[in-house]
Amino acid sequence: MSKTLSPLDEVDMIAKLADLKQEHYKNTLLINSIMELLLEKNILSYDEVLLKMKQIDTDIPQ
Repeated sequence: MSKTLSPLDEVDMIAKLADLKQEHYKNTLLINSIMELLLEKNILSYDEVLLKMKQIDTDIPQ
């Protein structure tokens, strides 16, 4: 069953999507900044980060 949205509902949905996009950008920027600092300070190595990413990706059910 398909439901059509009113123009106001469509505008609201587009605004919510824009907000999500902005939040995603901010979160990505924060994560990248933290990673760069940890790597620069030799707290973590790039290989350790890649290994952990692979482990987490494997653990997440698809």
